[in-house]
Amino acid sequence: MEQIIEISNFEAPELDVYARLTEVQLLNREFPEKGLFIGESPLVIERAINAGYEPVSFLVEKRELESKAGEILARCADIPVYTAEFDVLTKLTGFKLTRGMLCAMRRKPLPDYMELCKNARRVAILENVVNPTNLGAIIRSAAALNVDAVLLTPFCTDPLYRRAARVSMGTCFQIPWTFLPEGEWPEKALAKLRELGFVSCAMALKEDTLSVKDERLCRAEKLAIVLGTEGEGLTDEAIAGCDYTVKIPMSHNVDSLNVAAASAVAFWQLCN
Repeated sequence: MEQIIEISNFEAPELDVYARLTEVQLLNREFPEKGLFIGESPLVIERAINAGYEPVSFLVEKRELESKAGEILARCADIPVYTAEFDVLTKLTGFKLTRGMLCAMRRKPLPDYMELCKNARRVAILENVVNPTNLGAIIRSAAALNVDAVLLTPFCTDPLYRRAARVSMGTCFQIPWTFLPEGEWPEKALAKLRELGFVSCAMALKEDTLSVKDERLCRAEKLAIVLGTEGEGLTDEAIAGCDYTVKIPMSHNVDSLNVAAASAVAFWQLCN
């Protein structure tokens, strides 16, 4: 039987995780083994549970207890479930809940990137992608379009931030990903991937480039597709370290695509 707890005290410390702690505080960089994240919506939460993430507590709109949220709660009988009407939860959290359900979950240790790449054919490397919406969309495209793993440089936003995970539709729990260690990008990381047999291509708006349709890329046994931050794109160091520089041909004088859109085009062309 679920532990249904009606919210009566907004200041209860059990609700800090939903109402008063920032996502950076939840991440807990000093003690990562104690880190938490917030899953939002039944779809995202269910995919996280299926992937082995451990729920700590739930915050659920009262009317959702008998819907899809109720099915998830039935799988987590010993976990506290805090509940109230919609207006109360909106006041508590400061935003409207998507599909009426949040879940605080424990983080897992991040895998070593070389282990992720050892048996992979196609990997995506994201350099300093800071917008959670873009990151979530890229991960969703990667999961859908045959990318085997996603590697992130240390300044990227966290795929488990609430908005990023929601935009990814929970695919951040289905595709392997990890952060590269401080100081390894780009030179050391690209060298290590080269030892595993990877050819690397930097997606950049340069004149002396290959087309994303180039057969050398499509035929590569192992390919790392490198995408840069919003606006500035990839750093010069990253471009110089890659084996190829690649761009997507444009028409109608359009100069570029959003990084999330560009990732989908690149993954479709190079990962099938």
